[in-house]
Formats: sequence, C-alpha cells, structure tokens
Amino acid sequence: MASSYKPAGFPSVSAYIMAKDARAVIEFATKVFGAMPERRFDGPDGRIMHAELRIEDSVVMLAEAHGDWPSFPSWLHVYVADVDDTYQRALAAGGTSIQPPQRREGDPDRRGGVADPCGNQWWISTQLS
Repeated sequence: MASSYKPAGFPSVSAYIMAKDARAVIEFATKVFGAMPERRFDGPDGRIMHAELRIEDSVVMLAEAHGDWPSFPSWLHVYVADVDDTYQRALAAGGTSIQPPQRREGDPDRRGGVADPCGNQWWISTQLS
C-alpha cells in the first residue's frame, strides 16, 4: 500500500492559529467544541511548537507565538448541533460575546460569535432549514 501525502483522516485544508497562549486556546476548544487532541510537539522550553485538535471532521492546528511568529487573531466558523448551547458553553469557558445567536432574514442558519481568551473569533452556527 502506498503511503499517503497527508495523515489519515485529515482534511486537505486546516485552519492554523498562532496564539500568545496556545494552552488557553486548546482548553477553550476542548470545553466548547469537545476538541480532541491529535498530535502535539513541545519545544525544549515547554512552548507548544505545534498542536492539532480534531473538531468532528476538521482539524485546527495551532502553535505558541514567539519571535518571528507573532500571534494574530483568527476567525473560524464551526457548525454545531445546538448553537445556543455551544454559545453558553463558550461564555462559561471564558469566551467573550461578539454576537448572541440569532437568525437573520434569508439566512438558513442561526449563528453567533464568541472570542476565546486569546482574541480568536469563533463563529458558530446551526442550520435550521
């Protein structure tokens, strides 16, 4: 069997977050989305050099910002089974509200947004029709 050009079960495109506190992002995503750790590589100084979190059928990659690799806020969109429940879990996990879940005219989704402790925006949606 020929080896694959990517890890088994990984999507072709993944978001990558450079965070000033990668551990805080991992904790947030685990509490809010049930993220499961995949691979993780720590540097000799204990800094997270690279980590991967599986959220259902997707993988979010992240690392600890440092030196030439500064932190910057990312925007991510996640479909969830219950946007209102997920929004409340995000607030309980230290997230800050950007927009409470709502449905706008013509939009088949009910969506809201939260910022994690590092300022990344997580837009969450549940398709209603």
